[in-house]
Amino acid sequence: MDWGTDLWDQNDVIDKHTQSGLDLLERYIKFVKERTEIEQSYAKQLRSLTKKYSKRGNKEEQECKFSNHASFQEILNELNDYAGQREVIAENMTAKIYEKLTKDLQDLKQERKTHLSDAKKAQQNLESSFKHLEIIKKRFAKEWVEADKATQQAEKTESDSNATKIEVDKAKNHALSRTRTAEECRNSYAAELQKYNKEQKHFYYSEIPQIFNKLQDMDERRIRQLAEGYCLFSHIEKNVLPIISRCLEGIATAGTKIDEKKDSKLLIDQHRSGFERPADVEFEDYSQGVKPTNPDSGLNPLKVHKRKFFKKNKITNAEKHTVPSQEDFSHLPPEQRKKKLQAKIEDITKELTKEQDQSEALDKMRGVYEQNSQMGDPSSLEPQITQTSQNIGRLRGELAKYETWLSEAVGGEDSSHNTNNNTQLGISAHQNSSSNIYSEFDDEFDDIESPVGQCTALYTFAGNSEGTISITEGELLSIMEEDKGDGWTRVLRASGEEGYIPTSYVRLAP
Repeated sequence: MDWGTDLWDQNDVIDKHTQSGLDLLERYIKFVKERTEIEQSYAKQLRSLTKKYSKRGNKEEQECKFSNHASFQEILNELNDYAGQREVIAENMTAKIYEKLTKDLQDLKQERKTHLSDAKKAQQNLESSFKHLEIIKKRFAKEWVEADKATQQAEKTESDSNATKIEVDKAKNHALSRTRTAEECRNSYAAELQKYNKEQKHFYYSEIPQIFNKLQDMDERRIRQLAEGYCLFSHIEKNVLPIISRCLEGIATAGTKIDEKKDSKLLIDQHRSGFERPADVEFEDYSQGVKPTNPDSGLNPLKVHKRKFFKKNKITNAEKHTVPSQEDFSHLPPEQRKKKLQAKIEDITKELTKEQDQSEALDKMRGVYEQNSQMGDPSSLEPQITQTSQNIGRLRGELAKYETWLSEAVGGEDSSHNTNNNTQLGISAHQNSSSNIYSEFDDEFDDIESPVGQCTALYTFAGNSEGTISITEGELLSIMEEDKGDGWTRVLRASGEEGYIPTSYVRLAP
């Protein structure tokens, strides 16, 4: 069934129906727009909320070491990610539903206007033809009446005995002329009627059905587009539900990570002073002539301890600039001083190891340049080697200084040797590797036909500096020397070109 066949005479109904469909599409577009505005506002409020309650500053970073504080921060992070997914929903609804349907609506309105205009024009043409037919029909009727009158008058004149022959001939000629004119009008009317019937048939059986069928196709297309918009309204949110679920699971996981016993232990470790509890206050017998001692240490020792352990010392802005920073942490209680010194030693050890690895890498590159001058100038590395050596010397001095202070803090125990055991091994290994650097380099180049692995270039790298080579994205490379901690890997290209590239630019082959 189609509109052109079954609704050929329902032009007004089709007009109202198609307009109602476009109104519904426009309402849905406005509905989606308001929904996206709600999502965007919701996401913005969630982000503001997480930002408001997020930890900032050194004191708050210290508190985040406790599991209950850290879990709350994780909840805020997950909620921030959740807000991001609400923004994704709003963006996708805007792009895939609102903007698309808005464009479709404009096209449909224009198409409907064109079809209705064609139908109106066809109707006007048919009405114009009918009016022309009515004019010819009336003329035919008028001429036939006049011809009939002329014939009757000629017959009357002919039967009149008083009429002359001239009068009779004149009446007959007039009747014949009127009859001939009436016949012409009759033929013209018949032709025009045939033409009109043909146009009417074309109008009702061809032209109007085609227009109405086009309107039907347009309306059904609108319905399909609206149905797709309805489905997308659900699918867009379904697509982010897995991520939203992971965010909610992350919030629940943050709650299960809380360990109250661990938090209590952490508080003890952070603030245990290591001091002994105060001894009993001795009895001072004034009846035996004993002189009063210092009132601060006499009968009220608790006042002294209270001032020492519980009173907060307020430092003015001027004092902040005059009080020297105690590098050895001697202002802290024994236990806290020991922890600070150990943490400082660990930081220096890590930095020292990094500088040693950098020094080894520079020495190897200098050896490469000395054996193959085409790869680079060895003297160009001297400033970096000198700076690295100075850094190593400075870090060793700081390390020895903090180890001495740590030894004092633990009461002269042999903590220095235990703490820096791995560091000394690293230093001696560095010295040995520095003295034998060229022999190691020769051994590596003797084994150049045996790569240690394969990798694939993730990005294109233009090797503009000395000792580096250019690679292209997706290129398969042979690893000749792995990253030693300096961020560079020596590789061999299929063309035989060899040099260093950033380690982050490649992915190891399985």
